[in-house]
Amino acid sequence: MSMDDSFDEECDYLFKSVLVGDSAVGKSNLLSRFARDQFQFDSKPTIGVEFAYKNIRVGDKLIKAQIWDTAGQERFRAITSSYYRGALGALLVYDITRRTTFENLRKWLHELREYGNSDMVIVLVGNKSDLSNSSRQVNIEDGQSLAQVEGLSFLETSAMENLNVEEAFLQMINKIHEVVSQKSLEAKLNEVTTPKSLQQGKKLEIINMMNSEVTATKQNVNCCY
Repeated sequence: MSMDDSFDEECDYLFKSVLVGDSAVGKSNLLSRFARDQFQFDSKPTIGVEFAYKNIRVGDKLIKAQIWDTAGQERFRAITSSYYRGALGALLVYDITRRTTFENLRKWLHELREYGNSDMVIVLVGNKSDLSNSSRQVNIEDGQSLAQVEGLSFLETSAMENLNVEEAFLQMINKIHEVVSQKSLEAKLNEVTTPKSLQQGKKLEIINMMNSEVTATKQNVNCCY
């Protein structure tokens, strides 16, 4: 797997992913470090939604990763459903120096599973590992245990020191690629093993459903006058 900054080249896939977690856990700096190799010590809270792109090559496929970042504050959460729509992966981030951000992960997990796809790839990230010697409040074993219980991948990162940042994003994108590839393979196998008569029947059924919807729409429009 490698990263390619040539945005003019046509991509094979566009993968949307999201950053999730409490305010000030370092989501924006993780994104800026991964996408632009930048870190801001005076990073201000995100207002609304921001996103960045990164081209990544996985095998012979070129993937454009679209990564969304949003505010962790409750007053900005009205955008929730649109934020998660179409997302194939998520980095679930907490701050290892603030226990409350770890305790709130259950809330974020519930939100991910309520609004996200059932097969969304989730990577648990304990950020600010550069402060582990002086201010750690969440042990690495706590993160590992939660990840094991919830079936998540897990890494500790430091956006400031650029430690495991690339690995966290690439691990998520690689797993998304595996899920998408498996779905594509299953769809092809189903198409091959399904008799042509049934395939034609399904196509006719879809056409009839579309015709019914069009007819219903026309009837509804006429009723409005």
